[in-house]
Amino acid sequence: MATDTDPTPSDNSPSSTTDNPLGSGTGGVSDKVRSDRELLKQAQAEGKTLGAYIKLSGPGWLQSAITLGGGSLAGSLFLGVLGGASMLWLQLVAIVFGVIMLSAISYVTLSTGRRPFEAINSEINPALGWGWLIATAMANMIFCMPQFSLCYDALDKNLFNIGGGTGLGDSTTAKWTTTILLLFAASFVVLLNVRQGKAAKVFDLFLKALIGMIVICFVGVAILLFSQGQVSIAAIFAGLIPDFSQWSSPAGELGGVVSQLSPEANEFWTKKLVTSQRSVMIAAAATAVGINMTFLLPYSMLARGWDKPFRGLARFDLSTGMAIPFVLVTGCVVIAASASFHNRIDDQLASSDLAVMQESPTFAKVEGDLMARVNLDLGEEAESTSDDEKLQMIAALPVEEKRVAAALVKRDAFQLSQTLAPLLGEKKAKLVFGLGVFGMGFSTIIILMLINGYVFREMLSMPDANGPFIAGVLVAGLSGASWVALWTDPGTRFWLAIFASTFAVMLLPIAYVTFFLMMNSRRILGDEMPTGGRRWGWNIAMGAAVLGAIAAAATSIHDKAYDASQPAAFPTVMTLLVVYTLAVVGGFWWRAKHAKTA
Repeated sequence: MATDTDPTPSDNSPSSTTDNPLGSGTGGVSDKVRSDRELLKQAQAEGKTLGAYIKLSGPGWLQSAITLGGGSLAGSLFLGVLGGASMLWLQLVAIVFGVIMLSAISYVTLSTGRRPFEAINSEINPALGWGWLIATAMANMIFCMPQFSLCYDALDKNLFNIGGGTGLGDSTTAKWTTTILLLFAASFVVLLNVRQGKAAKVFDLFLKALIGMIVICFVGVAILLFSQGQVSIAAIFAGLIPDFSQWSSPAGELGGVVSQLSPEANEFWTKKLVTSQRSVMIAAAATAVGINMTFLLPYSMLARGWDKPFRGLARFDLSTGMAIPFVLVTGCVVIAASASFHNRIDDQLASSDLAVMQESPTFAKVEGDLMARVNLDLGEEAESTSDDEKLQMIAALPVEEKRVAAALVKRDAFQLSQTLAPLLGEKKAKLVFGLGVFGMGFSTIIILMLINGYVFREMLSMPDANGPFIAGVLVAGLSGASWVALWTDPGTRFWLAIFASTFAVMLLPIAYVTFFLMMNSRRILGDEMPTGGRRWGWNIAMGAAVLGAIAAAATSIHDKAYDASQPAAFPTVMTLLVVYTLAVVGGFWWRAKHAKTA
């Protein structure tokens, strides 16, 4: 059986002028691809692959650029606020599962040389293939919007505020002007990838530099916190040990705070904390590997002419280019948020004087939860008690309860930079967080546009054409740029997010199951299908990732469907679920019928 270092190309490896499915338009293999292949084969033959792997890496960095976006930033911040360093393990486990599944996807793609969309449609189920493609396109176009918004906020609140600046302002003109400039810049960078040779190399270097800047910014903050004694190394190592009890009980120091409260208060705040923890755990796990990342990887590898000898490089690339930057950045954000917000409360909010308490910058955000807590004590008398009396009761609540309420407030990176300004210096805090946040948003915009180019190629069955690729890139970019009109409207944003996120989270475990089936299909892999202990190892690892994705998807869909603030959410989510389930069943029936008549 051929191994990852077997220099002999398989029958369907992209080694001829007809076998490169995502070339630059000629259908052939470029001199650059041939030289890369020879470099890798020589390094494998000599047993000196590290240098070649580093030189040829690329698709893993693309994955890193998309996974380090606004969702990862927000999820990491809230993990640090709620659980402190005790929840560091979550994103580590999530990215490990992600690397396992993406490695399986790369193995299937590089072993067969087939485009996954075509292989899924013809060998597994066309409903799975088209659902995968449509969910990816929806996620690209809709979630490009908050990345533009994130970039604008980084410029407005941080980078253009340095040295006494007043920022960009909140005018529509300023937003549109900045957004158009960002769109042109991102489009230019993405289209570098279409060209071969030096332009594509510049694209790779730019992306790696952008990821490097993000890592340096946030790792630098964590190192400074360590040096100042703000963070315990013992707590960091303890937080890397998985603790699945956090799914049902308060995490970090807040668990001890809640345990000291009265039974009624304990039950009330435990429910609040656990609900928030579950939500952020699912969100953090989902942003580690999204549906569009499963689409990007195989096509970015095929576009580079990778085939069977590149399988070891693919795993190395995912581990170093995606997993390590993700763990470093998200871990450092969790650490910084933990030091700034976990089990912390400002003096005004802690006061029992109502007038002083109302001066707290977080009072408006905790008032709802504290009012609900007071209403619980009042019981039937809540309706007859005036708001002024309730506010006095809120002020008289134990400081521990106010501390828990403060932990439920979602923070952003700009609040984090303000909190750390005394430690870093105001200018340095704005610069570090501004660059880090802007880099996360801008790199994600680039990759979402890139993925959409691949999606349009597949959608139009023109895998080597530049026209559909450019069209897909521009559609995603223009959709993202429309954030000024669409994403700033809460109602529109809700419906856009619910359609994209529900379909994407529903498709992620289905995509995982699909590649699990492909990894075990001799019809697809032939002699390249793992056997014996290797097959057991792959299946156990993939099975754990599949179960994790199913659990996260089920919980997420349930929470969206039963969102009390949106009565229309239930029929919308259930309709999507039922219609797609019927499509999948019909797809398997069609595939079985087609197989019999073939």
